[in-house]
Amino acid sequence: MEYLPQILFLITLGIVSFILYKRIARIRSNIMLGKEIDLKNHKSERLNNMMLIAFGQKKMFKRPVPAFLHFLIYFGFLVINLEVLEFVIDGLTGNHRIFAPLLGGVYPVLMNIFEFLAMAVLISCVIFLIRRNILKVKRFHAKEMTSWPTLDANLILVIEIVLMLAILTMNASDQLLQLSNEHYPDTGTLFFSSNLIPLFEGMSEGSLIFVERFAWWFHIVGILAFAVYVTYSKHLHIFLAFPNTYYGDIAPKGEMRNMEAVTNEVNMMLGIQTEQPAEPPAEIARFGAKDVNDLTWKNIMNAYSCTECGRCTSECPANQTGKLLSPRKIMMDTRDRAEEVGKSLASGGKGLEDGKSLLGDYITKEEINACTSCNACVEACPISINPLEIILEMRRYVAMEESGSPASWNSMFQNIETSFAPWKFAPTDRFKWADELKED
Repeated sequence: MEYLPQILFLITLGIVSFILYKRIARIRSNIMLGKEIDLKNHKSERLNNMMLIAFGQKKMFKRPVPAFLHFLIYFGFLVINLEVLEFVIDGLTGNHRIFAPLLGGVYPVLMNIFEFLAMAVLISCVIFLIRRNILKVKRFHAKEMTSWPTLDANLILVIEIVLMLAILTMNASDQLLQLSNEHYPDTGTLFFSSNLIPLFEGMSEGSLIFVERFAWWFHIVGILAFAVYVTYSKHLHIFLAFPNTYYGDIAPKGEMRNMEAVTNEVNMMLGIQTEQPAEPPAEIARFGAKDVNDLTWKNIMNAYSCTECGRCTSECPANQTGKLLSPRKIMMDTRDRAEEVGKSLASGGKGLEDGKSLLGDYITKEEINACTSCNACVEACPISINPLEIILEMRRYVAMEESGSPASWNSMFQNIETSFAPWKFAPTDRFKWADELKED
């Protein structure tokens, strides 16, 4: 019985690690449904973007109030996990607060910092719950924010609040046990949890040990369960924000990625010499994107990184004028389709041959045609997600594979092809307006 807690902890850790391994492998497999794309260049610039945008939260501070609250949660998450390291070591070795005698007088200082951050996280989460459910901030209540996305966001906030309360409860009962039980090393006075001590005064030592151990187990199992839950949640961005910003687009905003094979054909027609590849190019299977396998793996990683904050949609001029387009929905639909295909393939199903496609069954032509290609959504995203790339690829498919663009667009395309301008007049007449000025 002496080693039973350690055995139970080791079994719990093993189960969670196995589940996480399987889930991470599934997500990676789903992301790799996309086409290969070479993003190994500009390593120093990419690393700089990751440090500034993902780690430094640079783009979050365009909206100072939620940014500050988010920073408290984010910073608290990073620092409090140092205490979780002690939890894990204690669980494996059977010790209690193994770092307390090693760090001496520094330990109480660190514990007070942890508690301050725990309170900051708790208060921030309460404010975010109020913003979502009482103040009802508009971007959290769009059409795509159905029952699950809304519940998911609230669950995360509630879970974080409960986990922080478990830390404070554990520390409060622990401080009482330090007075009578040598197994509990001295931590000094902990400011925030000390205020909870009156709730436990008068309890027997056995009851205090039960409260302390229950809070300890609740917190560590809660952290492990949270790690698994995150892989099914929009909060996967906690981990994916770093690779997503590293592999983010470093080209100037507004620069569209051309299809190399088409560019070469056009250059040949215009008599422009291009460097010939060593091998003839492979036949193009499809122009643009109809389903997730026509996108790049980076596009699908973008979808899994999306935190559904709605900043992109709130900045979208098409959405603001009542159009059907929501960049957030584009990313959510892409992720849902990748999940559907991945789940089908894993169970031996039809996968991409299930009779569905991203364009049509998830995203409509009306949505993608409403996009003005202004890049407002790209600029607004805190972690460099690019909904515009997916929209443009689907529009490319509609135009080049289905010839399904609106009639007014087709007229414009034809004018550009024949007159090198969107307007229907000969190139030789382009500067007639200047001649009229001379006459005046």
